[in-house]
Amino acid sequence: MPDKAVLQSYDRSKLDRSKLISLDLETLDQPTYPLLHQEARFLYILGGRGTIELQGKAYDLRPGALLTVLPWQVSNVTAVAEPLQFYTVVFHLQVFTALFTMFPESDGKAPDFIDLAAREPACYCDEAQQAWMEDFFQRLRREVGLESAWGEAEEKPLAALGAMTLLLSLAVHAVRFRREAGREKPSSGDSRELSEVLRYMYNHTSEKLTLEGLARSFYVSESSLRRYIKGMTGLGFYDLLNEMRMSKVSGYLLYTNMTLEEISQAVGFWDASHISKVFSEYAGMPLSDYRRTYQASNTLLRQEESRLGYQLSEYVLRHCQEELSPKKVAAHFGISLPEMNRLLLIHTSRNFEDYLNYVRISRAGQMLLETDMTVTEIAVAVGYANVKTFNRNFFRFHVATPTNFRRQISLQPGRLQKEET
Repeated sequence: MPDKAVLQSYDRSKLDRSKLISLDLETLDQPTYPLLHQEARFLYILGGRGTIELQGKAYDLRPGALLTVLPWQVSNVTAVAEPLQFYTVVFHLQVFTALFTMFPESDGKAPDFIDLAAREPACYCDEAQQAWMEDFFQRLRREVGLESAWGEAEEKPLAALGAMTLLLSLAVHAVRFRREAGREKPSSGDSRELSEVLRYMYNHTSEKLTLEGLARSFYVSESSLRRYIKGMTGLGFYDLLNEMRMSKVSGYLLYTNMTLEEISQAVGFWDASHISKVFSEYAGMPLSDYRRTYQASNTLLRQEESRLGYQLSEYVLRHCQEELSPKKVAAHFGISLPEMNRLLLIHTSRNFEDYLNYVRISRAGQMLLETDMTVTEIAVAVGYANVKTFNRNFFRFHVATPTNFRRQISLQPGRLQKEET
């Protein structure tokens, strides 16, 4: 993968910043530079052939290919054998996932769009599925118009809801098409590859992130991580973190009625005055003017729901070493178990059990490398009642036992090293 990626805008539309979804038809006759995306998008190939790298992994581009790109992932069209023609759908991920997780599966679990897209970003449609896709994009075009054809779509009642409903249908059918083709892949667990560091930062902006802490989380040196971020984005660590936080601030301003104090807590700023100053420099206008100018009249994210999601994730982070249960935490917040899982999926991409284990195992990994505590002592310290449960969950996330993890992994200048055996 080339060293530096071009940072893409977080706006869905150049015409209307309040739009949740935009659609355009694009052509490409030569390879691109790497692109670092601040917003989610679908790419559907109508014609041509080529190759695209997503997070450093290569995927074929051919008629019927549907690709999902998540925020803070890097894409790069590395080869164009025949000129490509494709639809691009850019959409607001937080609003989309809030709707996507409202309807649980038959087993009671809410579907996790982000996890599905991260595990298998490419879907290749057969002839019948391509017919469905062609009809879908014609319907979406009638609903929202093409971004490059100004004024193509007429203003319709419930336009935002209509567009989101169509997009949910696309996501549902993409999952089904993958399963029909036998392309569903099991989760590979928690990734610690450097290619995922940008999305990790984006998902944890509400925390007090530091370069030192991030380097520990990815088991690399600070200098190595600093070079990677600078080489990939052209930005320093804190400049990149501000870019990510500002893209989230924009979403909260447009689609919620949260106060500045609440937004500052949600994205990791010190206070309302700090966020107001930084955003004014970022957007070129006072924060209050931005909200009045661009806020969608049909707000979709409820203030209470957004606040509650962050309170839930923060509660688990602060109390993970205690004896937590889904029932206990849901009761603490006065909500049902399915509602708690839905909110956590929106804000952390994990349900309660997965998020709790993720937090505990992440802390355990740091303790294994930074302390001389025994495995049993660490298991108890991070909240596990017995070592067997701790070992099982640790292996699920790191594909190694705690003992082997401690023995094999060490921090070295430049990259993750394994001891010679």
